[in-house]
Amino acid sequence: MKTEWEKNATNILKAELTRRGIGYEDLHLALKKIGVDKPAVNLNKTINLGKFSFTFFMQCAKAIGLSNVNLT
Repeated sequence: MKTEWEKNATNILKAELTRRGIGYEDLHLALKKIGVDKPAVNLNKTINLGKFSFTFFMQCAKAIGLSNVNLT
């Protein structure tokens, strides 16, 4: 079961992907451009489980051009 923090992290990342019209395959390609090679199917599982590191979140943020996150 996800903790409230894990749910929030998942929701923030998914919302930013949706806002930018980025799917998991697109994210895979964007991550690959910055040297992170994770298959799209693994990205889907990682994000939906909500059990990812802050490093992974920062890699995704960099890859999609996210520079600010509102935590409120």
